[in-house]
Amino acid sequence: MEGVAPAVSLFRPRPSARFPVLLAADSVAARRSPSADGWSGVSMRSLETSPPRAGRSAVRKHGSTESAPRRSGITRVPRLGPAVSTKRAGRRKDPLINLEVSRHRAVAAVRLLRIEKGKAFVDLLNEKANDSGDNEMGYVERTLGFSTRYLEDWDIRLVTVIVAGTVRWKRYLDYLIMSLCSEEKVFREMEPLLLQILRIGFFEILKLDVPAYAAVDENVRLAKVALRPGAGNMVNAILRKLLLLKETNSLPLPKIEGDDRAQARALSIIYSHPVWMVRRWIRLHGKDEALRLMNWNNSDPRFSLRVNTSKGYTRADLVKQLESLQVHHEESVMDEFVRIQEGMQAVLQAGLLKDGMCAVQDESAGLVVSVVDPQPGDTIIDCCAAPGGKTLFMASRLSRQGKIRALDVNKGRLRILMDAAKQHSLDDMITDIHADLRLYAKETTAKYDKVLLDAPCSGLGVLSKRADLRWNRQFEDLEELMCLQDELLDSASTLVKPGGILIYSTCSIDPEENENRITTFVQRHPVLVHNNQHGFFFFLEYAGELRIFVLIERINRPLTN
Repeated sequence: MEGVAPAVSLFRPRPSARFPVLLAADSVAARRSPSADGWSGVSMRSLETSPPRAGRSAVRKHGSTESAPRRSGITRVPRLGPAVSTKRAGRRKDPLINLEVSRHRAVAAVRLLRIEKGKAFVDLLNEKANDSGDNEMGYVERTLGFSTRYLEDWDIRLVTVIVAGTVRWKRYLDYLIMSLCSEEKVFREMEPLLLQILRIGFFEILKLDVPAYAAVDENVRLAKVALRPGAGNMVNAILRKLLLLKETNSLPLPKIEGDDRAQARALSIIYSHPVWMVRRWIRLHGKDEALRLMNWNNSDPRFSLRVNTSKGYTRADLVKQLESLQVHHEESVMDEFVRIQEGMQAVLQAGLLKDGMCAVQDESAGLVVSVVDPQPGDTIIDCCAAPGGKTLFMASRLSRQGKIRALDVNKGRLRILMDAAKQHSLDDMITDIHADLRLYAKETTAKYDKVLLDAPCSGLGVLSKRADLRWNRQFEDLEELMCLQDELLDSASTLVKPGGILIYSTCSIDPEENENRITTFVQRHPVLVHNNQHGFFFFLEYAGELRIFVLIERINRPLTN
């Protein structure tokens, strides 16, 4: 079906067991070991020795003989007591560790639940994985009432793919789940955790190359242990109904028919995008281009690594490291960049970023820097600099001659930028300025050879990389962003030296944030724009790698040139 991302084989068979096995591990006695289950020094429990507990599929708290009432979703989340270690995520003095619940599915379900509540983002687990600042395993225990074994690299990859894919296809998945429920009310009143488990199962069956028995059995087991037996039975019935419909090629999807509004609603379900985006893109780009754009947004994103030439590394050095890590890659047309689609965890854990050998950076950002064209001796200001990818790249081009001011309103993100600058041995080239550009431009007398304004925008050009962004954007956001972009552009223009240049860029594909902002700027400042003492460049980015349009206008010359 058009719009469906290619199937990805991510399933690895795991040994089955008769019953869910729990470990009650003392934090002092328990030690990691190379054994099959990854633990030693623990006392094992199973359903054969533990009486069933109401509402928890025979999972009971260590040391307790009392039954507990049924849990509903996460409305009765167990609290962590003072014995919880803040250093190790999810580790209590006496935690329950379930060895039979699929660990990557448990983590994915909890992360999806947190995303739904606005408490988390769709991103890669970092190189510390289970000891990360998000305390991923701690969230699992607090939400589900038990822990899983720590995640291996393969599990982290699966969590990343499942979470991003499930969020990306949420509208499509929810439509099918609702269609397969006995009535719409069942879907509308479904427990949040149960809905996340169903979404995972539907995504695995429809979009990933996961064997049907694994998708059904593992998600049923998760629902039974995390919620109650009845929830598992419901998951089992709905997933098996889905399998039957898939095998007979009779998924109950809407037909693309009727007026423009009705067709847009159907397309928004099939391609899992907000209706307003679909209608807007069809109006702006035509139906074929809108479908192509949505297909791209639903594809697995590629990531680019930029080698740090300021430390003396070459792309050949980076390629050699990737080959040693067995990370599939391809070289970009831009000399400093290498593309990868998988293997980011290997890159992180090998310390290539931490050691300053390379940085994760989109090639479109490199394109912006190529337009800036930093030259030794230049003074440059990056007006919305954090998190700093473009700033670092520009500094590496200066051959240690010249200065860059990195300005941003977010102090924490500026600190991250300067830490990265130190890793890349570029901190002597960069000075951070914590300020609002609009206030800074009024108060300073400084002028710069080159002014880069990579403006805050809707991000509609990078939806393949930011899976949750489509659901967090409203049409009304565009109007607010347009006003902000105008104000920032006016302020940035006052920082340009006579003969200097201003570069404006976004990662949006909407003309209201791009061409129209330039048009209104020219209308507001006709004298400034046509003054031969200033050379204004306006760079408009059609981002997202689907296709990139670059429009550079020398405004101090006839616009037809």
